[in-house]
Amino acid sequence: MEALAQARRARLALPRNVRALSWVSFANDAASELAYPVVPLFLTVTLGAPVAAVGVIEGVAEGIAVGLRGLAGWLSDRWGERRLPWVGGGYGGSAMGRILVAAAPHWGWVLAGRVVDRLGKGARTAPRDALIRDSTPAPLLGAAFGYHRALDTAGAVVGPLAAVALLAVGLSFRSVLWFAVAPGFLALLLLRAVREAPKASTEPVVAVESGPLPRAFWMVLGIWVVFSLGNSSDVFLLLRAKELGLGTTLVVLAYAAYNVVYSGLAWPLGALSDRRRRELVLGGGLLVFGLVYLGFAVAPGSWAVWPLFAVYGAYIAATDGVARAWVADQVPGRAIGTAYGVFAAATGAALLLASVAAGLLWSHVSPAAPFVLGASAAGLAFVLLLLSSTRPGRATTSRAAPPPP
Repeated sequence: MEALAQARRARLALPRNVRALSWVSFANDAASELAYPVVPLFLTVTLGAPVAAVGVIEGVAEGIAVGLRGLAGWLSDRWGERRLPWVGGGYGGSAMGRILVAAAPHWGWVLAGRVVDRLGKGARTAPRDALIRDSTPAPLLGAAFGYHRALDTAGAVVGPLAAVALLAVGLSFRSVLWFAVAPGFLALLLLRAVREAPKASTEPVVAVESGPLPRAFWMVLGIWVVFSLGNSSDVFLLLRAKELGLGTTLVVLAYAAYNVVYSGLAWPLGALSDRRRRELVLGGGLLVFGLVYLGFAVAPGSWAVWPLFAVYGAYIAATDGVARAWVADQVPGRAIGTAYGVFAAATGAALLLASVAAGLLWSHVSPAAPFVLGASAAGLAFVLLLLSSTRPGRATTSRAAPPPP
């Protein structure tokens, strides 16, 4: 009971905007992840698309959204730091994209739906992350991003489990995709509780180096792009699980297990990064990623999928929210929307290349080849992280602490 009371106090210490945005992400991710593990199976089984087309769809959808990610962050800075129009429009776009996927008579429609969905994600990601940063005092940045990722991923647990239940009662892949439409519109209703963050009270304490973004940010970005060049879409993990012998329902359950671990660890690891160097937490996550990908490359059978997916959840918990806080550490003042936009655009471009390369490697080399590439990229990024001289201090933002919840 004492642990529950402490968790409640820690949650209430977070700004109201962070908690509200977290529930929006919960509903939206429930929709996304209800569809996500079904889409590659829908493409290859129902629509008869080749595996290479899966990689092309994921890569093109991400690639088209890359430019918008950077532009949305930059514009949200320039337009009086107004983030909500971008956030609301982004969630609305994703909801419409799911309708296109569910109605698809051909894999080209799935491509169009994924493009609309990713454009929505591109429009909202940087402004949403900037809104979280703007709403949060610096000592709570890791905890705030970790809490947001935890709720987001809790939706990713609910979604696949709902998909399993729907498949178990005999629904087709297409029917499951139609069910995924509803939670996306619930996210739009929940978004009404979110407000713009209070304006900065003073000018930034630390001058920005030679332009709107400091040198330390570009170093952080370079390391994460190297890693992202091997971090292909998770659809290849799902396809590998099926190729190793898991049935459709078990593939979705294994993916849900990964999200359970991710959701459970994201907030604690985010809070840990507030008390320790974020690079230590991130480095641990990169090591876990490399080991898991090597495991998928050499997995002897379907039994290995379960522990690999569970451990994979620890990697993403140690990196997803913590990397966002890490970016905020390097960018004081009002350029944070631009920084998150550049970060999302550059890593998205790298993910595009990684997904296309993974599809080609799978089809023309072996199903293990994409995972060897991913492990190698993670190892190189880990070495660069060790060699980097990023400053240990936290962000010197000009944000006043937000009003109490």
